[in-house]
Amino acid sequence: MKTVRHLLLGAIAAALPFPAFAQMAPAIEEPVTIRFYNYNLASAGLGREGTLEMLGTFAEANPLINVEGVPVPSSEVMSRVQADVIAGQGPDIAQIIFADLGYLVENFGVPALDDIAPAEELDEHLSGMFPRGIELARVDGDLYGLAYVFSTPVLFYNADLFIEAGLDPDQPPRTWEDVSAAAIAIHEATGNPGLLTGIFGPSAYDWLYQGFLRSNGGRVMSEDRGTMMFAEPEAVEALATLRAIAQAGAMPLVPSSSAIEAMSSGNAGMYLQTSAVQGALLRGAEGNFDLRAAPMPTFGDQQATPTNSGSALVIMTQDPVRQRAAWELMQHLTSDYGYTVITSQIGYVPLRQNAVTSEEYLAPFLRANPVVQPNIDQLDSLVPWVPLPGPSYRQILTVMMNASEQAVFGADDNIETILADAQSRAQSLVPR
Repeated sequence: MKTVRHLLLGAIAAALPFPAFAQMAPAIEEPVTIRFYNYNLASAGLGREGTLEMLGTFAEANPLINVEGVPVPSSEVMSRVQADVIAGQGPDIAQIIFADLGYLVENFGVPALDDIAPAEELDEHLSGMFPRGIELARVDGDLYGLAYVFSTPVLFYNADLFIEAGLDPDQPPRTWEDVSAAAIAIHEATGNPGLLTGIFGPSAYDWLYQGFLRSNGGRVMSEDRGTMMFAEPEAVEALATLRAIAQAGAMPLVPSSSAIEAMSSGNAGMYLQTSAVQGALLRGAEGNFDLRAAPMPTFGDQQATPTNSGSALVIMTQDPVRQRAAWELMQHLTSDYGYTVITSQIGYVPLRQNAVTSEEYLAPFLRANPVVQPNIDQLDSLVPWVPLPGPSYRQILTVMMNASEQAVFGADDNIETILADAQSRAQSLVPR
């Protein structure tokens, strides 16, 4: 009997009318339309506005290429791609969150960039990008896209609340021991949360969680993605650190929207989260309080290993002409200009060295906004977020994150048992 997955793969294969890995056309000579699924277009505010600006400048420079921008929330991208591919109207290029990239590659016949982009063009475009950023869109050694909007974890902090709690804002917490002490001091002195974190909550993926555990020598799963490992002693120890802060009343569990509101209004001491929130935090802090930022904290003398949030641009069409059009768009969005818009207007890390240092691009913005610098500095220690395995990867994510949240905020203080039970359930969902 055929499984649902076999039926899905058959439908997807039938919906792909062109042979895989056909070399893209050398140039666009006639008008062509490509469909671009983008989750920033589905967001209100600067994410949408910045994306529309980049699409507008692309249209001016490429009059033969019409880009049909399709707004799709990040949580719905994969289900939308799956449904539309089966219906024969899938995207030509899509913004895919890194958590979904492995599943997309394994099940949708996506061509690797190495197989379709002209080698000289690809090498030239990649040459200006930070090497660790390039690695984020590799699956089993092949490059399937380009990192687009993403960041490392940043510890934002309210310097005014630090002073009110008797802390030195010029010496931000370096270790998790420092974070714990500062969070409790701020809570006791001001009544405000000392620490908020994007690790947990209803919309949390495991990107930040992976880096948090790896910074203490742990992992959520083995390197070959075959064995779940989030109940190992290193993970238990890391979560115990957060549980102590929560039990002291200094770290409440709040949705990301509430955490952003609290931090941007000056009512929280620290917030560990993606730099994508920096735009909202800067707008709230302007004229109200002194917002600063520090790198991801370490566990003692161990090196922090920040992982990445965000997404990659992936070419999905098999049509050589539309591949060429999508490749032109991809290069535009990941150019020095593109990353200038992405960083200054949307809030993600720039992945091109020239964009960072050039006076034409980001250098003036970075001088005026030092809160961005820790995100850039951490590119040198970035460890790629590894996608969870198999077609049940989202169920694995739910089991793991629910248990980890319970271990930190729940009434039961037996972290080892909570995680061990969840790890056993998650392992049963891993393909054998």
